Amino acid sequence: MAAALSRATAPASNPIQLHVDLDADPARESELVRNFHEIFEPAIRRQPGFVSVRLLKLRQAVVGEAPRDANYRLVISFQTEAQRQAWVASQDHQRAWPAIERTLRPGRLRAILYDEV
Repeated sequence: MAAALSRATAPASNPIQLHVDLDADPARESELVRNFHEIFEPAIRRQPGFVSVRLLKLRQAVVGEAPRDANYRLVISFQTEAQRQAWVASQDHQRAWPAIERTLRPGRLRAILYDEV
């Protein structure tokens, strides 16, 4: 029985990652960062299947071109896509996402889903 419970709670070997490109209003960047650390991050960390979350600020393109419509990237990882979707449907997400969204320029959001290999 203990072995079965251990397998059920072990992290998936190939989690998913969602990369969300954000275009923060320059006048609201500090609010974005504060809301990420104080509201969004604590809420997502409580979710079943959560693996990691990071907020990255674009510095420069080293090869190729930097995104023209994004100055931040939110990287979210869950053990499964179903668990990520459950997070999106949760009350925690309904409270946390608007704190991020209100700091963004309208209409500039891109989300790309990856499988870790």
